[in-house]
Amino acid sequence: MTDYRLKNTKSKKPYIPIWEKYSLSIEEAASYYGIGIKKLYGIIRNNPNADFILEIGAHCRIKRAIFEKYLDETVAI
Repeated sequence: MTDYRLKNTKSKKPYIPIWEKYSLSIEEAASYYGIGIKKLYGIIRNNPNADFILEIGAHCRIKRAIFEKYLDETVAI
């Protein structure tokens, strides 16, 4: 089991490394994959029913492992 440290002493949420998260915010995904935020929103808009999209209310998150498979199969974005 991984020992997750608290991000800071004021927060009760444990710090989980980005490469171990199930889903990423658009900003996290942009940073992690080196893809611009506008480009990620374009990918989401052009693939509304894709398996890598997780909608939480009005917010979209990217399912990390499934999005990596999508990127592996894509020649250009």
